[in-house]
Amino acid sequence: MLTARSLRALVLDYRLLLISLAESLVMLVAFGQVLSGLAYAPGFPAHVRYIDFLLPALLLTTALQSGVQAGMGIVDDARSGLLDRLRSMPVRPGAVLVARSVAGLARGALRLGTLLVLACALFGYRPSGGAVGVLAATGLSLTVGWGLGWLFIALACWIDRTEALHAVTGLVMFPLMYASNAFVPAGGLPGWLRWIARFNPVSHGIDSARALCLTGTVGGGVAVAAGASLVAAALAAA
Repeated sequence: MLTARSLRALVLDYRLLLISLAESLVMLVAFGQVLSGLAYAPGFPAHVRYIDFLLPALLLTTALQSGVQAGMGIVDDARSGLLDRLRSMPVRPGAVLVARSVAGLARGALRLGTLLVLACALFGYRPSGGAVGVLAATGLSLTVGWGLGWLFIALACWIDRTEALHAVTGLVMFPLMYASNAFVPAGGLPGWLRWIARFNPVSHGIDSARALCLTGTVGGGVAVAAGASLVAAALAAA
């Protein structure tokens, strides 16, 4: 019931739905077109278009952003007084967090589907790993995004102000997204940043998603990325 309530807020508010879908197009245009010249930089994988290199990274970072929005929903529920009302009912406190998390997962799946449709229709994305590879990469992205999203839910339980939570999540998201191999190969990063990217769970997830989309193969990074995100989810949920 709590999950359905969160999903209704997304589906019934057409403005929120349109904004969520438009974000996928903005990311494709902003990153796919502005940074497309990186495909000709030294060290870039040969015979790989930038959109093919970029899209697996966008799948994972978009799923992660849906996890951030789940945390924002917790703060909204607290400010609206919903959490206070639920405390007076026979509802387990953890059920509220799980409902927001599952709703964020569903929202992430919708956004990833939109991202793939737009990439194929407008930018000629054709995954050489086939449909199975893309579906596996999407599933991995949702797993990592859902797992790391619990970190932001935990932050939302600690920080009860929207402005402060925005600032903290931005501080966390920035290194996760940009101190990684999302937009350029790890070999093209400065030495110190390459070292950080090596321990970034997002980098392992992106590597694995790229392998699935480009070749259809499952690498060892799948277990590392999924395992690290699930451990983070268990710790943050507790």
